[in-house]
Amino acid sequence: MTPPATTRFAPSPTGFLHLGHVVSGLYSRIMAGEGGRFLIRIEDIDTTRCTPELIAALREDLEWLGLSSDEPVRRQSRHFPEYQVVLKTLRERGLLYPCFCTRREIAEAATQTAPDGSLVYPGTCRHGPVHVGREPVWRLDMARALDVLQGVPGWHEIWHGRVAGKADAFGDIVLARRDTGVSYHLCVTHDDALEGVTTVTRGRDLYEATSVQRVLQDLMGWPEPTYAHHALILDAEGHKLSKRDGAEGVRVLRQAGWRARQVREHPLVRQALEASLPTGAYSGG
Repeated sequence: MTPPATTRFAPSPTGFLHLGHVVSGLYSRIMAGEGGRFLIRIEDIDTTRCTPELIAALREDLEWLGLSSDEPVRRQSRHFPEYQVVLKTLRERGLLYPCFCTRREIAEAATQTAPDGSLVYPGTCRHGPVHVGREPVWRLDMARALDVLQGVPGWHEIWHGRVAGKADAFGDIVLARRDTGVSYHLCVTHDDALEGVTTVTRGRDLYEATSVQRVLQDLMGWPEPTYAHHALILDAEGHKLSKRDGAEGVRVLRQAGWRARQVREHPLVRQALEASLPTGAYSGG
């Protein structure tokens, strides 16, 4: 179907695995191709919500499902110093600035939304002021970054060709949060480069985020992977089905007597995978 690739499945253990995770894990393994590498990464930078109990449950459920990593599983929470090195590099290049605005202040001042529906930061702190006593987040000066890159980078989406990036429509994104000192965008691009991921697979809900991550890859001189975004499990109204809204949890199905193969071939899982792959490419979990 596709040449051998290195892919990764990177769940964040803020809750138990559900069928949406099963789709992502199977899709990533399929896209690795015959002879490729399938990696598992635990994205647990939110050390408050990602508890040891949830991480242990995640690993147990993955093993039960038959999703095992071809290399040791990487846990992001054990690598904060590596991410700080990247932040230091970007600061020294004048590409980051501290932002002291609260979420409420941003919501009141923002006038635009980004392609992913988030508010575009209005740039209040780009040239000051400093608020004594407030812990800052660190934002990427997007205009300056795109000037350095001399344009907005795009990416190659498997089966769809070259996609034009929209990073300029996201504004100055946060690369270091107050609570964790890092951000998803920073950690995921760093780790994909470090682990040699050649095809990034993930849900369609993260499609727009690719624009931002391509900027970081080019700024840091990291390789550009190809991308493949899979269909989501949707509810009757066409919204992403999350566990909060009643998505079936793997652990619940296990307790109800389901076998691993039955979960991998659940009708909702099969439907999402068939919608994400060329006709006839999916032959079951």
